[in-house]
Amino acid sequence: MRDGDRERRARPGRAGASLITRCLAAGFLVALLAGCAEPIDPSRMDYVGEWRAPGMMVLILADGSFSYERLEGGVTTTMEAPLKAFVGDDFVVGLGFIETTFVVTEPPHQVDGEWQMVVDGVRLTRVAY
Repeated sequence: MRDGDRERRARPGRAGASLITRCLAAGFLVALLAGCAEPIDPSRMDYVGEWRAPGMMVLILADGSFSYERLEGGVTTTMEAPLKAFVGDDFVVGLGFIETTFVVTEPPHQVDGEWQMVVDGVRLTRVAY
């Protein structure tokens, strides 16, 4: 057997170990992300629901999960992360040191029987709770 042939031979079990390591890492990441969200404080339940306006969607769940989509200038921005905190009427979303503050200039309130709020300058209407 030549030296080059020895290097090309696969080591038994190595590919399986790599797959197992990747699966464990992926499972850990999913558990980490799922464990970061904290339930919304009862005093902030008016924020919970699916909020929409043309080109923008915000989804805040009672368990603290957050989803966002915005189409602006032909560019779609999406975000899914835990809601970390409320600062006044604004809310902070993110994971670890990566976070975004959504500026709420009008907190959730009823207008003619519809729930509305203004986030980042966009008037949103709650379409589902």
